[in-house]
Amino acid sequence: MAGQEQIRPQHDRPAPEPPIDPAPPAPQAAARKAELDADIDAVLDDIDAVLEANAEEFVRGFVQKGGQ
Repeated sequence: MAGQEQIRPQHDRPAPEPPIDPAPPAPQAAARKAELDADIDAVLDDIDAVLEANAEEFVRGFVQKGGQ
């Protein structure tokens, strides 16, 4: 079968459509997002405070023993 050519049909593909910009968020959604962002920031601040207070213990928990 050496020397035989395989012919593959060419398919005409439509051009991809540009992405559609989402509608601006409703005022209620924007307020809810701001509230959630504030909650997430508060949780991250709490985590940061705990890590600062217990940094040495935190690091010791990740130190591998016996060269492993």
